[in-house]
Amino acid sequence: MSKVIAITGAARGIGLATARALKAKGATVVIGDIDEAAAKEAGGRLGAAAFPVDVTSRESFTAFLAAAEEAAGPLDVLINNAGIMPIGPVTGESDADARRCLDINVHGVMLGTKLALERMLPRGGGHIINIASLAGVLYTPGLALYNASKAAVIGFTEATRLEVQDRGVHVSAVLPTFTNTDLVAGTASPKGQKNAEPEDIAAAVVELIGRPRPQMVVPRKLGRQVRISGLLPEKVRQSMSRKLGLDKIFLEYDPEARKAYDARIRG
Repeated sequence: MSKVIAITGAARGIGLATARALKAKGATVVIGDIDEAAAKEAGGRLGAAAFPVDVTSRESFTAFLAAAEEAAGPLDVLINNAGIMPIGPVTGESDADARRCLDINVHGVMLGTKLALERMLPRGGGHIINIASLAGVLYTPGLALYNASKAAVIGFTEATRLEVQDRGVHVSAVLPTFTNTDLVAGTASPKGQKNAEPEDIAAAVVELIGRPRPQMVVPRKLGRQVRISGLLPEKVRQSMSRKLGLDKIFLEYDPEARKAYDARIRG
């Protein structure tokens, strides 16, 4: 895979796993993260260029893409992966958390997409992949803010895809299920189900780059289940949610286990 690929939020979790998988396939990967020290450490381990990027800042994001292209060449793929996940009762969500979540998860994706399009459209080629979530289509108590942000990403991605589809640039969304990263620290898995691993999402991204399509759910079987559940009566859907424990997972969690993550995303 002889492509130049930049990834935001790539110092850890899904972003890092994706960088590792793409580099193993022969891509030239550029790591971006707001945590510059972690980005440099990850880049050093992978043998990849790494630069700081604050996805909420046009100046910072523009500088990141410029540095990526200077280090690796014209950008073929941008993966907007950076995101945060505050959890808990909607009445307990601070205004600061709400603004920061939407700024990173939504405006960061919008900004990255626009900046990448400015580079890709004149060349007549490129691929933008926005890491959304099944939370954008499956709404869960204790996850209202995150649900809203990822629903926005899915809508934005699809509308942008339709707008540029005849101009040589692909725009795609990836919708992972609960994944074992810091985002789910202190929470339980749905009953009878196991969380995905970052490597599962990375494999899906590799596949998506090789064969672009509008959207990919990970794992794929959940995409079928989501479509079927949408046809069921509301009472049935809620009953299924309770059986899986989804009505409590993000309300009854271990705050101590999330302390480090919460401090980082609010920092």
